[in-house]
Amino acid sequence: MYAPQDDTRLLAGALSDEPLPPGSAVLDVGTGSGALALEAARRGMRVTAVDVSRRAVWSARLNARRCGLRLRIRRGNLFEPVRGQTFDLIVANPPYVPAPDGLRARRGAARAWDAGQDGRLLLDRICREGPDLLCPGGVLLIVHSALSDPGRTVTCLREAGLKASVTRRHRIGFGPVLRERQGWLRARGLLSAEDTSEELVVVRAELPV
Repeated sequence: MYAPQDDTRLLAGALSDEPLPPGSAVLDVGTGSGALALEAARRGMRVTAVDVSRRAVWSARLNARRCGLRLRIRRGNLFEPVRGQTFDLIVANPPYVPAPDGLRARRGAARAWDAGQDGRLLLDRICREGPDLLCPGGVLLIVHSALSDPGRTVTCLREAGLKASVTRRHRIGFGPVLRERQGWLRARGLLSAEDTSEELVVVRAELPV
């Protein structure tokens, strides 16, 4: 199981800024251990958590039980388990690390970060499919690396009719995955010779009422 990292903490901060009343419907897509879903549940929200990984689903259920919080947890690929439903808030921390082979790992820890050659294998799907699951006035929060083109995320969401912008930024040192791939990332022009850190961003998009 992949433990929560800096991106989860950054997104949790953005979640805490949303002035949603208790009882609001929240979707945590790609929930992992359930950290973000539990944060929303602590505020009295009705939370649905989705992940494609069986281990993640088990972990989220166990953590919810330990915390004494109610979560509706479903296993499935992104939005498939919640088609036809709408939410006041959707939070997403998908895999977003560019991968040299251009593929997404089918199992193991790499499944939590590998996202195709441009890092957008799932980001583009979230931008395309997520807006249909928002209530009027609903908000979509996505965290990812600046290496996977936040400008494209903002543009895609605006084209879908949402008001979108980058609302949070945080720079962190390279972790093991980026240290291993930094030569390939520099060769692709995604990192400069001087870069020793990456920037994480939160994109906030709101569906007008």
